[in-house]
Amino acid sequence: MKYLLFLWIVFAANIVQAQDTAISYNNLPFTLAEVVVRNNFDYKTVLATIQDDTTFYKAFRNLRMIGYSSFNDIQMMDKNSKVKASLNSKTRQHRTANCRYMEVLEEQTTGDFYDNKHQYNYLTAELYASLFFTKDTICGENNRVKGHLIQTSGKKGIEKHKEQLKMLFFNPGKKIPGIPFIGDKLDLYDASAHELYDYRLDVEELRGNLVYVFSVTPKETLGFLKNDRVVVDRMVTWFDMKTMEVLARNYSLSYKAGVYDFDVSMEVEMTRFQQLLVPKILRYKGNWDVVFKKRERAIFTATLFDFQK
Repeated sequence: MKYLLFLWIVFAANIVQAQDTAISYNNLPFTLAEVVVRNNFDYKTVLATIQDDTTFYKAFRNLRMIGYSSFNDIQMMDKNSKVKASLNSKTRQHRTANCRYMEVLEEQTTGDFYDNKHQYNYLTAELYASLFFTKDTICGENNRVKGHLIQTSGKKGIEKHKEQLKMLFFNPGKKIPGIPFIGDKLDLYDASAHELYDYRLDVEELRGNLVYVFSVTPKETLGFLKNDRVVVDRMVTWFDMKTMEVLARNYSLSYKAGVYDFDVSMEVEMTRFQQLLVPKILRYKGNWDVVFKKRERAIFTATLFDFQK
């Protein structure tokens, strides 16, 4: 009964001209939706948990501990938005005796997706493969996050770039070392970032359950400063109200720095398999160019299913 009453409150708050409330947390400005204020949610604890979240990254590490199937659809586009190379496959990860390996069940490619040594011709494909594909049997892994954070120290060239891209993917809104001009601008939780972005906490219904929704968007009053200082065009994350795990995240980032530019967007949806939070759908669309590399325009979708211990 209380749940139905609360759903009605949320519904009413979305219909009536609800008034947001501006608050200060750790001397930084945030906005609370009316439903958060009216129901006396512990927003301080929620905001602190959001800032230190590792559940998004852990959900992907959980994939190391289970078997699952995946549909993989990668399309490399030309400047006219036509497909010039692609991969469409179905893979199965098997896990037994603390080891995992991947089986390719089906695969079709077009264009120059692979070179004549069957290596990827595109960095986007390499990044995808590093997230979802394995060539050999891998043993002795765990899904712990502590002590396994992504870092670029000791890496060079393509391996360093892949780690930076993983940081951008798993920790959007966190500082990334080694990227000229924008490394610091990616830190959404720095005091200076609050001069550029609006931060809003709300409550919505997602798949029949109430969830926290935390959004970060550029301020509308930035004017010409937006092009030089803003990297994150939009980031919205849905959190489980009980566990504070990330249930879904959508974000888009763009920047032009002369020697490189990028415009990428990502959508990730999670699901639960037994006690583990795992990704079930990942959608990516990106257009980026870096000095000494060819511009890459890509769209890919990973659909994960049939999870097994």
